[in-house]
Amino acid sequence: MKDENALEPTQEQLEGFLSPAEDKPIYMVNLLKYRDKAEYADGRETELSGRQAYGLYGMGVVACLEAVGGHMYFSGTVQRLMLGEVEDLWDDVAIAVYPSRAAMLEMIQSPAYQEIHVHRNAGLQGQLNIETNATVALNP
Repeated sequence: MKDENALEPTQEQLEGFLSPAEDKPIYMVNLLKYRDKAEYADGRETELSGRQAYGLYGMGVVACLEAVGGHMYFSGTVQRLMLGEVEDLWDDVAIAVYPSRAAMLEMIQSPAYQEIHVHRNAGLQGQLNIETNATVALNP
């Protein structure tokens, strides 16, 4: 099994996300890998670590999630690998809940989200973003 962190979806992944789907909640599992030092696309100088830059994004994304009826379900720092084998562990795991794919699309197209997105890309070396549905949710 190969894993490859990325910052943007492939064309095939984007088409799958945009395909018609049931109007039901999705849980996005985010496996996050940070840069050692934030790197902004506009070349600005910064002393922020990747984690700190992503933290700026994280604070803003909570409001964006709530604006479309979603919320943060879980966020935590990876401690160790309990089972299996990967070349490199992710730094954090976060799970965001959206009422639907359409709500997520609405959020990422919003001006508020576009304003904070720069911190996401500056902070992340890459991530895996896994769309799931809930078969059992103890505290949705």
